[in-house]
Order: sequence, then C-alpha cells, then structure tokens
Amino acid sequence: MEKTYIRMLYQPKFRKPILIAGFPGIGNVGVSATKLLIEFLDAKLFAELYSPAFPDYTSVDPNGICSLLKCSFFESSERNIILLISDAQPPIEDIPSYYELCGDILDFAGSLDCGFIVAVDGIPATHTQDVIYVAGTSANVALDYALAGAEVYTGGRIIGMSGILLGLAKMRGIRGICLLSPVIDLVFDQKAAFNAYRFLRRALGLGIEKTIE
Repeated sequence: MEKTYIRMLYQPKFRKPILIAGFPGIGNVGVSATKLLIEFLDAKLFAELYSPAFPDYTSVDPNGICSLLKCSFFESSERNIILLISDAQPPIEDIPSYYELCGDILDFAGSLDCGFIVAVDGIPATHTQDVIYVAGTSANVALDYALAGAEVYTGGRIIGMSGILLGLAKMRGIRGICLLSPVIDLVFDQKAAFNAYRFLRRALGLGIEKTIE
C-alpha cells in the first residue's frame, strides 16, 4: 500500500458534524471513551481508513483472523456526530507519519463538511482525579468547555496524534478541543476513560451516568 485508502460502506447525511477522535494512548482513554459513546449512541460503522503510516503488523482476532490496522469511522446522523477509533498510532520514531495520518483524517473529515474536532486522551497523574482538562484551538473554544466543567490545560504539550490532529485542524481553520483525563494506570484506566465519556455526554447535551460497573 503506497497511499491512504478509504473504504466507504455507505454515505451518511450530515450538517457540519462534530468529529470525536479516540486514539490508543495513555491509559487507552481515547479509544475506551469513544467506544462507550459509540455504544450509547448506537452509532454505525460507515467508513474505514487504511494507511501505510500505520505500524508494520496486522491485528489478529480471537478466531485467528488477521486484519490490516485502520481507522474506523462511525456515525450518529441523528446527533450529527462522527466517531473515530484508530487501531494504532504510527511508530514513535516515524514523526512524519503522524502528520501524514492526521492530515488524511482531516481531509476525510473536510469532505464530510466537519465543523468541529474533539480529540480524547489521557495524561499521567500521581493520584485519582475526576477533573477533565481541555485545550482548544482558541481561548474562546477552551473557555466554552471550561464553562461545561473542564479545567483549562496548562501542561505545556499534548503528545501523539491527539495533539497533532488538533494543531493541524487549527492551521486549516477548523475549531476543536482536546479533552484530557488524568490516568493512574498507563496501560488501561477504566475510570479515567469513563470520566472522559461522562464529560463528553454532558458537554454534548446527551445526559450523564452517575455510576460505573
């Protein structure tokens, strides 16, 4: 594969949708929170993005079936929301691939007339916290989500695809935010993911859940 390939399963109808993106990262917060939202919205898979920017392996499911790594796009046209889950991030030493893959995602989002980007990720913490931090493409955007209950993030940087996606979106004139949930377990932090999911539901006007199983 020499270039990005997008497999369309069907074409949803949107009106300047919001794109919510979850990438594998600290505590797996981005992927886990986005999956919870997909389940809550009963969102449907409508497109898959394959790219040579992904690492050089395939994933193998419990039935022994291998598949290329990809980004999966789900839609809730009723809510005007696109949800993205990525199987992986590019190899850490291949910095240009991060920009290439995030650019391809934004190209596809632009073709769907996407008007706002939300990246979800985790940040390391020394103790359990329920707070959600927000960084935005402008002070006004960050303030909007701070008023919804987040705290403005002043940590200095956002590493990986979540940060690069937001930075490239800003350069393209697309508004967006990155939500960061403090993580204790750097491999898989269920509580941090649920906190991000719960905040997203509240910020998007979808209600909240008070407990976690």
